[in-house]
Amino acid sequence: MTDRLTLRQPDDWHLHLRDGDMLRAVLPETARHFGRAIIMPNLVPPVVTAADAADYRDRIMAAKPLNNPFKPLMTLYLTETTDAKDVRAAAEIGLITAVKLYPAGATTNSASGVRDLDKVMRVLETMALIGLPLCLHGEVTDPDVDIFDREAVFIDTVLAPLRERLPKLRTVLEHVTTAQGVDYVKSQPEGTMGATITTHHLIIDRNHILVGGIKPHYYCLPVAKRASHRDALIAAATSGDPRFFLGTDSAPHLDAAKLQPCGCAGCFTATNTLSCLAEVFEKAGALDKLEGFTSLNGPSFYKLPANEATVTLTKGDPVTYPATIDTAEGPVTVFDPGFPLHWRVEGPTS
Repeated sequence: MTDRLTLRQPDDWHLHLRDGDMLRAVLPETARHFGRAIIMPNLVPPVVTAADAADYRDRIMAAKPLNNPFKPLMTLYLTETTDAKDVRAAAEIGLITAVKLYPAGATTNSASGVRDLDKVMRVLETMALIGLPLCLHGEVTDPDVDIFDREAVFIDTVLAPLRERLPKLRTVLEHVTTAQGVDYVKSQPEGTMGATITTHHLIIDRNHILVGGIKPHYYCLPVAKRASHRDALIAAATSGDPRFFLGTDSAPHLDAAKLQPCGCAGCFTATNTLSCLAEVFEKAGALDKLEGFTSLNGPSFYKLPANEATVTLTKGDPVTYPATIDTAEGPVTVFDPGFPLHWRVEGPTS
């Protein structure tokens, strides 16, 4: 057993930063330890064009702590009117790292998402040609499909046919939550298929949300599934398989918006993710695989170099994290894993 672990500085391959006051409040929580992050484009209005992405990147850079080297990796929100030429131009100048597909109505601010894949096929064909990854929110929105089955149905009815149609399209199944999702990703060639796994889906299952009373701060989309699915995610994350990498899906909402009769979906994990992950990997006997999951597999898939800086985790007395992050409009609750966190994060250091 070890009580000290040094890793290449991690990246977050799925992150919500929001905008305005919320952006300024939560960005330091990620920039403290992470080198880069794929930034989700589901603002209101969404980040649809290259010009939108450039403007949003500028706002992120302005909100970043002074002299912090954190780099946002921008994405575009795919709509049925997205211009393939605009996507290609944005990719060629390095402005965007991926394009995000939200099925319309699947999650927060997804009303402008895709209803008919045929209407975005020209964009997807262009992306396959230039090697630009497509990040997918992998759920169907058919009201007749049970919410716990929506990822599995998406894989069978949307993702698998799309992969057959465009086998060279580099695809990321984001925030995978099911054993079916893990198995599908493992069946696909390395380099063309990847999946992000969140911190909270490695820790909670649906019982955590519902047993003993509803826990709104554990409610997220895709919703947490059975414990057996969580176990499949842990096995994938700790396996060393390069197709799986960290994407926290850290999603801040004001407590006032979470604690509603119809509360917002999302878990805010940016603050304590690395400590949480160290506990999960240690319990699985896989601390030696943590660096791959947090720091190496993602850059490899996105064809980027790993960060040169390092972070060090040391094990000792429980670490205390704030219960909430204050914003100008109210508090945002930090994810509570439900167990003590003994791993303290130091760095990054060059």
